[in-house]
Amino acid sequence: MEQQGGVGLYGSRLIKVRPEGLPRQILVLEGTAFSMSKDALDQAQINRFVEALLFVADGPVSLEELARALEVETVAVEQAIKAFNALAPQRGTCIIRLGDRVQMTTVDEASPFVERFLGISQGGKLSPAAMETLAIIAYRQPITRAQIEAIRGVNSEGVLRTLLARSLIAPVGRLEQAGRPILFGTTPEFLQYFGLRSLEELPEFPEALLSQDVEPTL
Repeated sequence: MEQQGGVGLYGSRLIKVRPEGLPRQILVLEGTAFSMSKDALDQAQINRFVEALLFVADGPVSLEELARALEVETVAVEQAIKAFNALAPQRGTCIIRLGDRVQMTTVDEASPFVERFLGISQGGKLSPAAMETLAIIAYRQPITRAQIEAIRGVNSEGVLRTLLARSLIAPVGRLEQAGRPILFGTTPEFLQYFGLRSLEELPEFPEALLSQDVEPTL
């Protein structure tokens, strides 16, 4: 909206822009005045607006993007996410986190109702081989195909293709060695699939797998 005087829409409300005063300041013609001045947001406002931004986001967004949009520090955004998830048992949505990216999603308990409402088939369960491979990636990420196959002892190309097609894993980089093999890691869709809010909620895994040494070669 231009900074000169005039009338326009802000959300669903009719507003009038003041030609004088602070930039971006607006006056609502009907209802309570609302200011978009540079006044600092308090934590309660940040909590509300983080929820609003994640609601309209079409995918995972970084903490930095949210902080930049609200002109606050990332620590305030993290506090907003913690406050939102603290109420998750009382609501139908939660915020999942993978690294520095977050996304709003439905709680795991709502999955059968969401699937029924959207007409999503519940027959697309993962095979034992896919579950085994996914577990290895989840606990050992980032990891190459060769490292996965060294642990499983079998070719994993087809299984990896299935997991990639379902967006449960994704390339996250390349190993700095001859051939620069692709490194795989889990995705926000992985968290959604298993009803997790972060990788920290993964259950304990056998120490034998976590400590198993594999050669980082092709």
